[in-house]
Amino acid sequence: MRFCRVRSVAEAVDELSRWGTEGRILAGGTDVMPQHLRGELSPAALIDISGIDGLRGISEVGGVTSIGALVTLRRLVTASLVQLRHPALAQAAAAVGAWQTQTVATLGGNICSAAATADTLPALLVADAQLMLVSKSGRRRVSLEEFLEEPGATALRPTELLRAIEVEPLGEHDAEGYLKVGRRSAMDLAVVGLALRLSVTPSGVIGGARIALCGGASAAHRVPAAESVLLGSQFSGDADAFGAAGEELARAVGPETSPEALYRRRVLPGLFGRLARRCIAQIPGVSG
Repeated sequence: MRFCRVRSVAEAVDELSRWGTEGRILAGGTDVMPQHLRGELSPAALIDISGIDGLRGISEVGGVTSIGALVTLRRLVTASLVQLRHPALAQAAAAVGAWQTQTVATLGGNICSAAATADTLPALLVADAQLMLVSKSGRRRVSLEEFLEEPGATALRPTELLRAIEVEPLGEHDAEGYLKVGRRSAMDLAVVGLALRLSVTPSGVIGGARIALCGGASAAHRVPAAESVLLGSQFSGDADAFGAAGEELARAVGPETSPEALYRRRVLPGLFGRLARRCIAQIPGVSG
């Protein structure tokens, strides 16, 4: 196996163009290296992009937040811009393993691995994440929803590099959060992870709702049926709408009959209720 260390995006896409399907990007290595050691991954070339400093920034660009692909999960937990504008993403990053893993693992790697249990993906989905992809042929912008195909599979082409992630910040009357249920503790993989973003009018009516799940047999995804039952309901007083949304989330688990699927269906309504109450508490000055 060839090890290729690159120092720029241009060098990275050159190597990707050269190796094609035989090359594999190495960033934090928290997914790639264990797969290689277990014999599940044997590329002809590992292309190490960890030295590209230009992929480590977090900035505001044109009203959205741009996050470089090499930004670590620990930085997402601690960065004030992320904590204020994207609290669900900060909470999701904090839920990934121990701090040692968070210090090494990158947001780009978490996205491209596309694990069904990836905590950051629901938080990114409710923030309408857009991915900036680059290759020798040019640049391509794709939504995270379109990018995620199934667990472990994405729309990333063999010659493309994920350069940055753009996410929509919270509005003045928005609130969001992320919660997960693991087998024993927050360091476990998510049996189910749930992200919620609500947009509320000054009169207290829910004008926008985004809900996304991870865990299970499918890729992380939004749940439009649960979102739609919240629209037009009273933010702080419509228990029926919030209960119906929780039931829709349970139905979104699908027809699986495995013990984990049954458990997800059982816990999702309560998990959604906890997260909704947290969001309600975040928005001041809204009449119920």
